[in-house]
Amino acid sequence: MTLTFARTRQATQLVTPLTSTSNAARNNVQNLRAFHSDLGTLMAMLEVDVITLTECSVSRNWQLSFPASETAGIHYNLEGIGQMCVGTGPAIPLTPHTLVITPPKQPFRIDAANGRGATSRTGVQQAQWKSGDVSGTAKRISAGSSDPEVIMICGCFHASYGSSIDLFATLASPIVERFDATDQLGYRLEAALAELVDRQVGMEAMATALLKQVLITLLRRSLSSGDLRLEQFSILSDPQVTRAFARMAANPGAPHSVTTLSETAGLSRSAFMARFTGAVGCSPMVALRQLRMRQASNLLTANVLSIEQIAHAVGYASRSSFSRVFRRAFGNDPADYRALAVLSAPNDAGAGRGPAR
Repeated sequence: MTLTFARTRQATQLVTPLTSTSNAARNNVQNLRAFHSDLGTLMAMLEVDVITLTECSVSRNWQLSFPASETAGIHYNLEGIGQMCVGTGPAIPLTPHTLVITPPKQPFRIDAANGRGATSRTGVQQAQWKSGDVSGTAKRISAGSSDPEVIMICGCFHASYGSSIDLFATLASPIVERFDATDQLGYRLEAALAELVDRQVGMEAMATALLKQVLITLLRRSLSSGDLRLEQFSILSDPQVTRAFARMAANPGAPHSVTTLSETAGLSRSAFMARFTGAVGCSPMVALRQLRMRQASNLLTANVLSIEQIAHAVGYASRSSFSRVFRRAFGNDPADYRALAVLSAPNDAGAGRGPAR
């Protein structure tokens, strides 16, 4: 009897750690799936604006230099070998299909390789970014008149969830990823540039959609890498904050509060406030207000719902309280904002036949 009990206890001791390990593995898988779902929500809600996009060609023994931009930059090497220097950082080797995201407010330069693979700087071309009017996009900026040694697509962009919630605002150093032709990043960026240069109807919508595909491909690469380099995307670097932010972005009009959001994140109120502000760059309620105003702007531009209906849809009890916040955000009353949006919209069938103010 004693021997049987001892054997039974020994078997239990052997099984328990295995069960515990199995449960932990199952929880990890569930958490990872939930995190991926949150990231999918945020990628769907991300708004991308192309500020400028240009093909840059650099001849042997030449350097192409750009001043700092207020927003992040995107640079993709179509062909050739050289190097890129961002700010005072180390040189980044450029080989075909290298993608570089540069932080805001940092100048950069592109050096073409000479015939021996080294870089030379006997000629320097200073370039300037456009002021943000994509209709003035230059098709090509060249450094040197001989056959180009390096050809890149370079540009500036804004990827945000509100007026100041920028995915790359706190990026401290360049993001560098190596792709290949099958990823089709070059095709998408060349197509986006062609849209801006051709200036057809809907060019900005097409260009921004193509650029967003490039950014999602970059995010997927970061997720699939062994070290999960999501710390480069500040808003996405903390899974618990990401979970709460995704809930806000998916439904800004819900009755969110710091208490409900901290519960969603699984954090104490104080820990949530500190971690959210650190990752997003503003407090949860400021972020929520920006998300609500962005949704309100889109609904007003669509010109389908009444202003009272929009106020309720974005979480405000009355038109007057909504209008006060909207005026602070945009400088216009919602009715005036809608009128201006309708006037500037293409003259499509049904334009301007929205609900009464």
